[in-house]
Formats: sequence, structure tokens, C-alpha cells
Amino acid sequence: MPEFLTLLPPDEARALLLFHILQPITELERIDVSSSLGRALAEDVVASQPLPDFERSTVDGYAVRASDTHGASDSLPAYMTLTGEVPMGDAPTFMIKAGQCALIHTGGMLPRGADAVVMLEYTQRAASEEIEVFRAVAEGENLIRIGEDVAQGETVLKKGSLIRPAEIGGLMALGITEVNIVRKVRVGLIATGDEVIDPHQSPRPGQVRDVNSYTLAAVIEKSGGLAKLYGIVPDTFDALRESAANALSECDLLIISAGSSASTRDMTADVIRSLGEPGVLVHGINTRPGKPTILGVCNGKAVIGLPGNPVSALVNGYLFVVPVIERLLSLLPRPKPSLLARLAVNLPSQSGREDWWPVKLTAETQSHGEAKDPGIAIHKDNYTRFLAEPIFGKSNLIFTLAAADGLLRIPPDATGSSAGEIVEIYLL
Repeated sequence: MPEFLTLLPPDEARALLLFHILQPITELERIDVSSSLGRALAEDVVASQPLPDFERSTVDGYAVRASDTHGASDSLPAYMTLTGEVPMGDAPTFMIKAGQCALIHTGGMLPRGADAVVMLEYTQRAASEEIEVFRAVAEGENLIRIGEDVAQGETVLKKGSLIRPAEIGGLMALGITEVNIVRKVRVGLIATGDEVIDPHQSPRPGQVRDVNSYTLAAVIEKSGGLAKLYGIVPDTFDALRESAANALSECDLLIISAGSSASTRDMTADVIRSLGEPGVLVHGINTRPGKPTILGVCNGKAVIGLPGNPVSALVNGYLFVVPVIERLLSLLPRPKPSLLARLAVNLPSQSGREDWWPVKLTAETQSHGEAKDPGIAIHKDNYTRFLAEPIFGKSNLIFTLAAADGLLRIPPDATGSSAGEIVEIYLL
């Protein structure tokens, strides 16, 4: 008999699951920064030097004493003696004295005595060694001070930070070429169902190719995990338990993609109970798609039973599998990519249930004066916003999700969303 009689809201179910995962991964790997994209830092990174470690110009122009430019204008320029040119990649050997200036390029080291840079377009050469300056500059203008980006001893990245392209650039700028990262989360994947076959095979009538193992593996890899496929297991308790026990002994997290029948889902729950304490925590989520989702923890390791329908499995993979991986990696909280869009049609929803709809995003453009909605990006004289068009389809039709750009969440306290309403779309 199906057990999901008391359905938990997804947020409550996820919190219960994460509460029981007490021990994050502590094993470290030391790798080159150049290969660290998408990995989780295992320790704080502290700057051993300031960045930059010399004052440098942010523009092409002339290094000056700011006080020498005070009062300069187009009608009354300040005149300065050109004393030299700052060599790129080397320290200037001369000093700027009162009434003097030096040609400097972007990134060049500021000469001693100078405290500002006048942009080239506000100057003119009056003679071979005389420069006219048509605009005053303040002390510190158009230059970067020592340690303005990073101070020596500053913690530049915290443990649990996700390494992105900017982090890689920052580490390289500090001369840090290797970092300690958390090893990848090992995630076992088991597909069940007598009707499920390997994608390389040609199905007979009544058979379907395994979709979930591969879509979920992609989600896992993208989220910092390492997917290990344990194949397709027959719909028998002993076979599923043996495979699940083996996978759980080798992995940090186990996902079982269950068949479509209620009896198969119940068998999956029984297997999870047999693998360790406390066993099944949640059997049924108050969401669409994915109501039959099972959440369990067996001796400290999460075991998640996802529905066999591909859309249900993938959506609930985002809702439950990804947060578990992030918890095991001790990743710092970070907002998920999203944008605001205008809903194209009315979407009904059942009060008390959280609905997730795949949507296709289409760019809309309107003139500056017509823009009224929040969350729209400016492009020259026009605003561009997005129209969210729901993709209607059943939860066993994978291409309804393949055609989507994002997911729209209708919260449980709503009875739907209206056409024209501005909604938040979580990007896939």
C-alpha cells in the first residue's frame, strides 16, 4: 500500500534530510588552481602580500603632483615639464618634483613624488618637454593604491567558497598556484524497473531506455559530485538491497530511481529502511512533479528515492540531490541564478501544494517610456525583459524539460499565477 499519506512541504522535507547529514566530507585534494573551476575550497586562503604591491595607473596619461593641477581648465591650463616616461614592467628611476610630470601607461608604476594621474585626453603637448593640463585632478585620482584590492594578511577566500573564474584570476594574481579543495562527492546511481534497458539497446514493446541515470549524473557532475552508475536492477527486494548496500558502502550519497508502480516505490522504501538507521525520513513530498520522492538517511549517508518519470526525477534532483551535495562539500550559501519574467498564460495550482513548471523564455523589447516592470535589463534606449511560456507536458516526457530555459515555482500558499504577472524563473 502506498505510504505517502502525509505529504511534507519540500522545504520542510529538505531541512529534515539535511539535519540528519551531520558529517561533511573532510578528505582533501591539492590541485593546480588552473584545474580548480567549480570545486569547493577546503580552507581559508590568506594573502601573503598586498595586491597590488605598488601604486599603478588605471589610465594612459601623465603622472603628476595633484596640487600642481589645481585650478587648471580649458581657458587656463597648467604647464608642466615632461621629465620622462614610465617604463612598463619596471620601476621608474626618476622622481616627480614640483611642476614636473611623466608619461605613464595603464598599469604603469607610479614614480616617486607623484600622487595622481591626468588622463591623456585632458592634456596637450605644448613643446617637446612641456605639457598643458586642462583639468585638475585630486590626490589618488586614476591610480590604484598599494593593497587597495587585497591587504597583506587578509582572508581573500573563505573555506567553502566555490571557485569561479574570478577566484582563479585572483589566486593567480597573488601567486597562489595550488589550493586544497574538498574531494568530489561520490554519488551512486541505481535504476530500477523490469521495463528499463540500457540506452545502447533497442527496446522491445513495453521497454524504455534508462534516462534518469544519465540526466541525474549530469546534475551531479555540474554540482561538484562524481557520479557512479551501478546499472539497472531488477524489481526484486533482494537484488535491489544487494546493489544498494554495495553502492552505499562505496559512495557518500545514493540515489535510487524507482519504477512507476506504487509497489516498486514501496519496495524502495523497504530497502532504504534495511540499510541503516534512521532509514526513511520522508515518503511523499507535497509538490508537483515528484510527489513519490523518498528521503532517507542510513548510518549518516543520504539515500534518495526519486520517481521513475524523467521530469519528476530531474526536478527533484535539483530540489534534493543538489542541496545534499552542497552540504557534504560545506559550500557557503549562494543565491541560485534566476531572473524575473512576465508570465504568458494563467497557471492554476492546488493550494497547499508547491508546483514547478518548466518554462521557455522569450525576449521582449519595449521603449524606455513604456517600461514599468521590475527586473528588466537596459539595452541602449530600450528595455528588454522576458516572457515566460509554460511548457505543458506529462512528467514522463523528458523533452518538455529539454525545451525549457528555467523552472517557475508556484508556492503552496498560492492557487496559481495569472497571465501578465511578474514571476521569478530559476535558470536551468
